[in-house]
Amino acid sequence: MFDVLTIGTATRDVFLLSPAFKVLRDPKHLESIGFPTGEAQCFALGAKIDVGEPIFTIGGGATNAAVTFSRQGFKAATLIKIGNDERGNMVVASLKQDKVNVLAPRDSLHGTAYSTILLTSGGERTVLVYRGASENLAERDAPLKKLTSKWVYFVPGRIQFGFIETLVHHFKKIGASVAMNPSRYYLGLGDKFRKLMKRLDVIVVNREEASYLTGIDYKNERAVFKKFDDLTPGIAVVTDGSRGARVSDGKYIYSAGIFKEKKLIDRTGAGDAFGSGFVAGLIHKNDIHHALRVAAANATSVVESIGAQSGILRERDLGSSRWKYLDLDIEPL
Repeated sequence: MFDVLTIGTATRDVFLLSPAFKVLRDPKHLESIGFPTGEAQCFALGAKIDVGEPIFTIGGGATNAAVTFSRQGFKAATLIKIGNDERGNMVVASLKQDKVNVLAPRDSLHGTAYSTILLTSGGERTVLVYRGASENLAERDAPLKKLTSKWVYFVPGRIQFGFIETLVHHFKKIGASVAMNPSRYYLGLGDKFRKLMKRLDVIVVNREEASYLTGIDYKNERAVFKKFDDLTPGIAVVTDGSRGARVSDGKYIYSAGIFKEKKLIDRTGAGDAFGSGFVAGLIHKNDIHHALRVAAANATSVVESIGAQSGILRERDLGSSRWKYLDLDIEPL
């Protein structure tokens, strides 16, 4: 039996860096031509652009989380789908180096998912994604009788909802605890997903996703968490970027700041690092304050290097004085 099994997406990533990648901010104009954030990354059309040496890494929510759990000392495994190609071989080899048990059925029709990340010197990025085999994980790939774990961490992307629902029910039936970092696609499923939330022990979303899921403006934080208390019996974790995170266990709201990064290099994987770090800390001590400290440290360490996994902390790293103190608060819900 595994301590933690992660289920979801896996990708082969390449990072391209160039001073020629520029960020434009012009909300009024850019929003009107289809850029909803009012920001765009651009470079000269038709130009030949010099880039630095490509940096190849492994990514995807399930693999990122699995590396966190393994480095935190757990017997970790991941269930992912990859292509029958060299990219898939590299994903497996990298995970095994981190002592992750890899359950990776091969897709003969689609290649391993692949992302090209265009990275600016300020750590901002645009990600070009080929989703490939990653989201084709299905019931035929996962013999339920052979899947046993104390905890399961889902990062489902666009994997078929019915399959994920079956897995959640299976793991709850055998007594496992279930955590999920749902995609916007899953949040958009409405009542189907809200029904599944009744089975979750931990749910991790960001501030915008929390508002979308509950239908409540996040400025009314207490009302958001009260709604979460209606939606799930589990712990609700809401991240808020540089403002830290809030957590509700149905009785109290726990607030945490952040550890300031030495230098922001790349934000890729920060959310995965936080969510998996929180669950790792919760498993270790069953203490939300401790879990928030592990989560915040893991996320900050990740953004200080390129790629989603190189900065993931090991259990011994948390003994450093740098990660010892974090601003924390608690108040009744």
